[in-house]
Amino acid sequence: MSDPVVSPVVSVVIPAYNGATLIGETLASLGDQTMTEWEALVVDDCSSDHTRELVRNWPDRRVRLIENAVNGGPVVTRNRGFAEARGQYLAGLDQDDLCRPERLARQVAYLEANPDVVLVGAQTEQLVEGRVLPMNYAAHSTPDLIRWLSWIENPLAWSTVMVRADVARRLDPFTRPELLYAEDFDLYHRIAAFGRIARLDEPLLLYRQHAGGVSKRFIETMRASATRVLTEAHAPLLGDGASEVAHLLARHNMGGVPIPDGATLRRLGQAIATLQSAYLAQVAPDIESVKLIRWETARRWRQLARAALRSGRVTLGDVFASRPPHMGLGYAGVEDLLGWRMIGLARRLGQNRGAMHASSNDQG
Repeated sequence: MSDPVVSPVVSVVIPAYNGATLIGETLASLGDQTMTEWEALVVDDCSSDHTRELVRNWPDRRVRLIENAVNGGPVVTRNRGFAEARGQYLAGLDQDDLCRPERLARQVAYLEANPDVVLVGAQTEQLVEGRVLPMNYAAHSTPDLIRWLSWIENPLAWSTVMVRADVARRLDPFTRPELLYAEDFDLYHRIAAFGRIARLDEPLLLYRQHAGGVSKRFIETMRASATRVLTEAHAPLLGDGASEVAHLLARHNMGGVPIPDGATLRRLGQAIATLQSAYLAQVAPDIESVKLIRWETARRWRQLARAALRSGRVTLGDVFASRPPHMGLGYAGVEDLLGWRMIGLARRLGQNRGAMHASSNDQG
């Protein structure tokens, strides 16, 4: 049994709600950390299962249970944990995710070596039905790339985040409850006023994919909150057009919903190009970061074009007409484009046949 650390280097905050089936593995992953000077604050939000009992009886005394008197939701619950944390660094972790053994040590070392960085995340892998698979995050990063990506999407998995406690306490509240399920995305924008945001490119977290996960159950709420974050972020540059652009980014770039027509594809392409030009002028990244920014933006444009073509809703002409010249199409070649278009045409033909069949049945 490990004794509680009087002055922990890291406080790991875990909001919990009916997590008894998975939280044990999460806590065990903390017990395997190479850094031992940590505390884990599990804040239970009035679970109806045996989460509280499991945590209360956890054999590692570095794990501390905090119980909400009333159900407050995940953001309020997380904020309470951060308010009671004693560590020099604060780490986020959801009740169903798993830390690699080097996670805390690597992130603390990075923050101590880079005093201008206030928040650091890490590369993430996903756990799907027992299989470890890559996720669609950028393979390589710099702080300037991570900041750029925050202009068009959420660049970090929350369960990888570590932040300096003294900076976190300058935010009131730490995360905003009104931006439910995008409060982390909002935090990255707000905390950037105090320093740089970075990401370690080594996979230090297993993100568990399952039907009960928040990202699966509250998609529309998450999308609406992300739209608000991006609207606020881009209003100074885009003015009244910020809301429309934010909606398109949240729905299509972040949400993966196929773009419905060529006009929307052109509007989103123009918007991303405008934002990227403004970002490069404002930040003046180094050469390595500029290359990564251009490549990752092109990769996202490829994904948007692929989804739109495969849905049958846009044509090859729409894709080429809407593509900003510097954006390219990632690794996509003519064969890829033609293949995606053929899939789209087949789907459209199937939809038309289905509609005709339904119409004939109605008339009969």
